[in-house]
Amino acid sequence: MEHSSKIWKLFFGSGSVTLFNTLRAFVINKLLAVFLPPAAFACVGQFMNWMSIGQATSSLAMQNGWVSLTAQNKDNIKQLHGVWRGGFRLTTFATVFTCVAAIIFCFAAPLEKMLPGVHPRLAQAAILFAMPGILATNMVAICSAVMNGLGLVKRWALIQIVASLFQMIWVAVFLYSGRLSVLSIIATQSVVAGIFAARVAARAGFNIKTFRESVLDIRGPWMSYAVMGLVPMIVAPLVLMFVRSLVGAELGWNAAGIWQGVYKISDFFASIFSAVLGVLILPRISRNMTRESFRKEFYPIFLRMMGFTLVFCVALYFGRSLVVSILLSGSYAAAADYMPIQLLGDFFRSGGWCLGMVLIALRETKAFLIIEVGANLLFALGTFVGIRMFEMQGPMIAYALENFVTLVALAVTVRRLKWNTP
Repeated sequence: MEHSSKIWKLFFGSGSVTLFNTLRAFVINKLLAVFLPPAAFACVGQFMNWMSIGQATSSLAMQNGWVSLTAQNKDNIKQLHGVWRGGFRLTTFATVFTCVAAIIFCFAAPLEKMLPGVHPRLAQAAILFAMPGILATNMVAICSAVMNGLGLVKRWALIQIVASLFQMIWVAVFLYSGRLSVLSIIATQSVVAGIFAARVAARAGFNIKTFRESVLDIRGPWMSYAVMGLVPMIVAPLVLMFVRSLVGAELGWNAAGIWQGVYKISDFFASIFSAVLGVLILPRISRNMTRESFRKEFYPIFLRMMGFTLVFCVALYFGRSLVVSILLSGSYAAAADYMPIQLLGDFFRSGGWCLGMVLIALRETKAFLIIEVGANLLFALGTFVGIRMFEMQGPMIAYALENFVTLVALAVTVRRLKWNTP
């Protein structure tokens, strides 16, 4: 009974912070939807996918590693500081590489073709502004992950909530003032939030001084987390850009904007359960567990999450027109017609996230990557075929199929994992 109460306390505690982050995503998305027509909204989506790739390559997408490795080593300060030093140095090297690549891309890529309707100079400015913006976003993600791993839930919540507030205010002020282009506003929204997150984490001992004074420089354990994070965070945005471009080419860029709106609603949904699961699962699952202890820890979380997701999906289904008008605007009313199948995919996706977190926590790199990359390729192929067979419903059908197949594959993989024997 006490164990169940603890799970619910963590669930609702992390869920409350995550809902605040979802509010931030809602406010920013709503502002963009009000200010931009669907075609321009689709271009912003393309740019945000570029930023996602930059965030992945600059941080090596090791956020889950910062949580797990911090939690695993927090009782051995010397080892912990060596792990932090190794992670920090790897991230620094990756950030330098990303900045060089971004500058080359900025002046060599055909931006006028990749972002239709956006002046190349504005696109170049946004890419240059994105470099400090990406660094700040990484600071928020890493600092909050470390606080999570240390079990400092109040500091984790403070970083998450205040960072979200800064981002909302930044976007709102500059959109209404018109002093920056929309792309540049999106690129720089995390600058103040990053500074704040670094200050909060520094007071908990996570700072550059700690890295410099550490006699250890442990990098080995990071590589599995880097590969498991980096590959999906590069492949997924590339697939989304492919799907968006395909919808734009086949059905028009207004249709691409409608699809972007539907997918954005799914993103709101995903941000809730992915962040909650990061708090519930990553610090609690380890290779040292027996099969029985894993079942006692994991399956109550899994069943609660699936039940919560089912209720949420049903509620969204019946209120989808209202949801579209609230999250987007009247220009995107058609998105409500495509949400039912997308919601089915969201339900499957939540289960897949639960099972995928287990593979991440146990560093089952090969299995995780095969399933993750295969799922993205299935989504791309399903969209290519689906548009020709079902037109606008094609990407949503492909999304539901991808997540169902992923859920089944992950369930089979987790069932076959080897655990310690008592």
